[in-house]
Amino acid sequence: QVQLVESGGGLVQAGGSLRLSCAASGNIGSIYDMGWYRQPPGKQRELVARITSDGSTNYADSVKGRFTISRDNARNTVYLQLTGLKPEDTAVYYCNAYKRYSPISAVDLWGQGTQVTVSS
Repeated sequence: QVQLVESGGGLVQAGGSLRLSCAASGNIGSIYDMGWYRQPPGKQRELVARITSDGSTNYADSVKGRFTISRDNARNTVYLQLTGLKPEDTAVYYCNAYKRYSPISAVDLWGQGTQVTVSS
């Protein structure tokens, strides 16, 4: 299966920006729907943004207007541009790849995560 590796996290002040990257490697045989999720301390993992194989996007209400998801299929990479960061954005951010092959068969892959910490 494909391996996903996130990078770009770090410590920033409120109002700052970061760009997260998720690089796919391995035996890549198709284009996946991609997403970014996050897990704040003590909370459940939640969807941040998704981008389909043809480029359609959607966002969680909490990040609309501040975060932008994009992909470069030639480089097997998906990005998340985070701007106007708030302390409540602090979380581990995870990259996800999904593809359904049949009604009972699918691939659902996750990276190891990258920490984003926003200070007040």
